[in-house]
Amino acid sequence: MNRCDSDTDSTVWMEEDAHWSMCVYFRARRISPGVFCYEVIHLKELLENAKENLSFLLICILIALALVAVARIAEHFLPHKRKVSPTRRITLIAICGAIAMVLHLLDFPLPFLAPSFYQLDFSELPVLLCSFYLGPSAGVACEGLKILLKLLVKGTSTAFVGDFANFVVGCTLVLPAAICYHVKKTKKTALLGLALGTVIMTIFGSLFNAVYLLPKFSVLFGLPLDQIVSMGSAINGHIHSVSTLVLFSVAPLNLLKAVVVSLLTLLLYKRVEKPLFEKVA
Repeated sequence: MNRCDSDTDSTVWMEEDAHWSMCVYFRARRISPGVFCYEVIHLKELLENAKENLSFLLICILIALALVAVARIAEHFLPHKRKVSPTRRITLIAICGAIAMVLHLLDFPLPFLAPSFYQLDFSELPVLLCSFYLGPSAGVACEGLKILLKLLVKGTSTAFVGDFANFVVGCTLVLPAAICYHVKKTKKTALLGLALGTVIMTIFGSLFNAVYLLPKFSVLFGLPLDQIVSMGSAINGHIHSVSTLVLFSVAPLNLLKAVVVSLLTLLLYKRVEKPLFEKVA
């Protein structure tokens, strides 16, 4: 092991093993007279974290592109397409995205139902209104804009996993609802689409959390899965594993959100269609 002194209060040690070089940084921080706290960072750990972050980013990009592709393909076959200018389309998406971002910032936990890192918000309401007026691809764009604006304003508290989940799970409600409504623009097809979206969002959101999001959150956030499950156990004694956490916390939360947002969409769309969309831009 070789020691390298620097002009700062840090010391760098270089250690060679049979496979590769490892650099260990000891960062000294004085917390009281004569007492120092040392933070240790291993190069191998840094590289592993970078690899995890890169793989997560690539998956985010691929899923986002897949959702955009689904929306564009569906729009190609829809019989009722609203013709608006590109400028007007961008303006309406921007307005709805900004409103959705504000609603997203007003999220709140339900401590009797789920751990505090699960938040309930109704930001899909303006996204659904936008998708009903402009189509599925506008809904996906609005959903993505909402997340980007939220990250710019507030940042992330879930290592981006919660933000990615909000985008993907939100799209599983918006896409089916918008596609069904644009097949034949009636209250019946709107109700059918929202009901279908609610079912898909609840099932997909639960499975996506169990299979990918919770394990990835555990890795990126540095929180063991057992500790995450224990947070759920403190709320509900029936929670003792990832699957039961999803069943008793995630699924009800997604169902509640989808039902409330769907009912609000049914009540508000025709009332706000003219003042919000037709008189803007």
